[in-house]
Amino acid sequence: MMRKTLLILIAVLLVLPFAVFATAEKEVTADKVVVYASVDEANAKLILDAFTADTGITASFVHLSSGPALARITAESNNPQADVWMGAPSENHVLAKSEGLTVPYLSPSLSELGDVFKDSEGYWRSFYMNPMAFAVNTEALAKTGAPMPTSWDDLLKPVYKGHIQMPTPQASRTAYNIVSSLVVARGEDEAFKYMAKLNPNVQTYTSSGTGPSKGVAVGQCAIGIQFTPAFFKFIDEGYPLKVVFPTEGVGFEAPAVSIIKGAKNMEAAQILVDWLVSKEGQDVLSEVKTFFYPVNEKATLAAGMPQFSELKTISVDVQWAGGNKKRLVERWVNEVLPAK
Repeated sequence: MMRKTLLILIAVLLVLPFAVFATAEKEVTADKVVVYASVDEANAKLILDAFTADTGITASFVHLSSGPALARITAESNNPQADVWMGAPSENHVLAKSEGLTVPYLSPSLSELGDVFKDSEGYWRSFYMNPMAFAVNTEALAKTGAPMPTSWDDLLKPVYKGHIQMPTPQASRTAYNIVSSLVVARGEDEAFKYMAKLNPNVQTYTSSGTGPSKGVAVGQCAIGIQFTPAFFKFIDEGYPLKVVFPTEGVGFEAPAVSIIKGAKNMEAAQILVDWLVSKEGQDVLSEVKTFFYPVNEKATLAAGMPQFSELKTISVDVQWAGGNKKRLVERWVNEVLPAK
């Protein structure tokens, strides 16, 4: 009996190193991933640090805005230096797909996303979304004596003259989302008539998409228009802001993630893509206070943020938006900026 036990113990000890080696070998094949991040740098670090903590895979990243990221991926197409492109509106990822810069990845997690948040062939998937909104500085508004706006049409009232900040579509994709969603909701000619009437009430068109949040937070203006994360962040920090979703509806952004063709760390890239849309990855958006809206319905929403499903939203076809951007921005410059 003792001899039999000894033989079993020896067999286990002989097998164990091979099991450990096999596990370690598998971990080594997915030990790092290199990311081009078009998410703002602070949030990119928070998200990727959480990914590393969850998976043990080291994630290094280079922060690049949408245009420079696409240009670099194109220039490096014969020798990719990154594995994943994370962030940038989904229309940019549609373009990357059409130019053969990314590869499909059909994983089980893809089926958990709504059609608007993914490419059916698996080339890209959105991993967060943000609606457009107004933020009103309640103290600054009180000084003007103006009422709280509740709609896009309210903003045309003379009482708001010089009290609004919004970005310019000449430099900001956030502003182009405003233009394109108004065109979809109102029709092109009516949308441009609306924006021309709004122009006298706009104090400043900021070059940065998040510029209005800074202006409204400190009371430089009474109303700021942009995507919501910075508004919720300033509220969390104690600034006297109220977020208003206009009754006519709002556009939204849904930044995506793609795997770059020729990725040197393909396994790690696939793990990152899956993690970003998993409940674990999506919960991180709230835990680290990005104030991004999750795309996975199972994820937890940060306190103070209304459910995305409760908002009236305007869906803009990404192919149409990309194809018409140059023309619509030029029309905005010619018809809206000169309006008095």
